[in-house]
Amino acid sequence: MILAFDYGTQKIGVASGNELLGTATPLKALPCKNTQPNWDDIAALLKEWEPGALVVGLPLNMDGSDSESTARARKFANRLHGRFGKKVWLVDERLSTREARERTGIQKADPRVDSMAAVIIAEGFFAGDAEAIG
Repeated sequence: MILAFDYGTQKIGVASGNELLGTATPLKALPCKNTQPNWDDIAALLKEWEPGALVVGLPLNMDGSDSESTARARKFANRLHGRFGKKVWLVDERLSTREARERTGIQKADPRVDSMAAVIIAEGFFAGDAEAIG
């Protein structure tokens, strides 16, 4: 079992993933306040799902270079590892929001799109496209 996160400054998309089946399911997105996640909400998710690993989407530019959002996502991933002591993996999430909009049929900003993006991030992890940070 993994939990995947699509980190954003307004909300964080979340998905649970089953490594044996290679499938992921969107969960309720978590709100952020002043760009900060509610760590109690994340702790409750970890307690409920008991994941073996955490996966965070890494928003790179199309050319593979870092963006301003990349640094924020790395910081979030490092904080997850530091606070909860779980193995954290980073997955390239380029075009995940576009694909999530296609899968959901929702074009506007919507928490369901963010959690579907987390599903796509989990699928990237299952495909082996991940780097470990801790």
